Amino acid sequence: MAEWKLANGYILTDEEIERRAAEYESGNWEGHLERIHQGRPPVSDEPLVPVTIKFPASMLAQIDAKAKNRSDYIRRVVAASL
Repeated sequence: MAEWKLANGYILTDEEIERRAAEYESGNWEGHLERIHQGRPPVSDEPLVPVTIKFPASMLAQIDAKAKNRSDYIRRVVAASL
């Protein structure tokens, strides 16, 4: 029987997984499911508005050399200047 250690330290066994699955499938499960968010985490709690801006190619190359994500880098630089 395999055991799985969860992030919170709880040890979950294959037997417990099977028991919980049977309860869920029969409609008798009283547990709680967290909402699962797919994709990247949100950048902000408020709506985002696209802004188009043009940069010289050399400046864009410098941004790309410094950052893995262009948009995130530009957002951080603008936020730091406000």
